[in-house]
Amino acid sequence: MAEVSIPLKGVRLGGELILPQGGTGLILFAHGSGSSRHSPRNQFVAQRFQQAGLGTLLFDLLTAEEEQSEARTRHLRFDIDLLTERLVGVTRWALDEGTPKDTCIGYFGSSTGAAAALKAAAELGQDVLGVVSRGGRPDLAGNTLRRVTAPTLLIVGGDDTQVIALNEEAYDLLRCEKALRIVPGASHLFEEPGALEIVADMAADWCEARLAPIARR
Repeated sequence: MAEVSIPLKGVRLGGELILPQGGTGLILFAHGSGSSRHSPRNQFVAQRFQQAGLGTLLFDLLTAEEEQSEARTRHLRFDIDLLTERLVGVTRWALDEGTPKDTCIGYFGSSTGAAAALKAAAELGQDVLGVVSRGGRPDLAGNTLRRVTAPTLLIVGGDDTQVIALNEEAYDLLRCEKALRIVPGASHLFEEPGALEIVADMAADWCEARLAPIARR
């Protein structure tokens, strides 16, 4: 694992970059406020990606100071444009400086980070080859969803009824290859025994199939 410092406009974001030997796919994690790159859930899913031969870049979309302010005011968690701008910047850093030239990019987004992932995918086009949303709010990407070209998998807990409805709305707007999968008996954070394992397997299978074959051609 390499600790990285990613320079963006006016800020630097810390991250953890793991590139398996011979791997050509890299999954960028975009999580919502209140989580972090050190989150056990994010780390668990990242390990499953790594087992599939995919690299991972876990980083925080907000600085530590912004997170502290956000905890009091909650003014940044729904600033999807800011989160998208940060994710686009980190993606360009990864493509230009952080990884080998033939690396293929995918996103794993949760909560409001899923909306940022989809908006960034729409902006970057063919530079992003797959998106997975875990318990996300893809509806917050609005009409931008119609411009997403990356194959997109939406995963929601079966007991997370309100978020299921919001994901169904987003699913209907997507024009790319897409799938909506419900994990029976799972809540919003997939804390039930075995639930996160199901999410991780679904996500790894989705991205492995869509990133690796293109990279090997």
